[in-house]
Amino acid sequence: MSTRAAAAARDAHLDLVFSALGDTTRRRILTRLAEGPASITELAAPFAMTLPAVSKHVRVLERAGLMRRERDGWYHRCHLETAPLESAVAFLASYRPFWEDTLEALARHVEQPAERRRR
Repeated sequence: MSTRAAAAARDAHLDLVFSALGDTTRRRILTRLAEGPASITELAAPFAMTLPAVSKHVRVLERAGLMRRERDGWYHRCHLETAPLESAVAFLASYRPFWEDTLEALARHVEQPAERRRR
């Protein structure tokens, strides 16, 4: 795979991860899975929605690689997958120097005496 194709694949995967994380229900499902594996029924318990609706959220999380599902007949056990979260954190961390520099410049500006800022 070329460098450009690899970058495009990484970008597409990050799009899936951030899209999945953009929904409160899915973030709450991931929070629950951080406690340990759970069935779809267990994941659905805190929500006022149908099992099929929760299953749609689970499929979005699966597509993003944020969870995996093991099947044993009709029984589905869901597990958290952290690697995509680590990729998202690494992406966001790459912007940390920019924000730190920007915030430091803002702090210096605000801390200047008012008469110096007007010049």
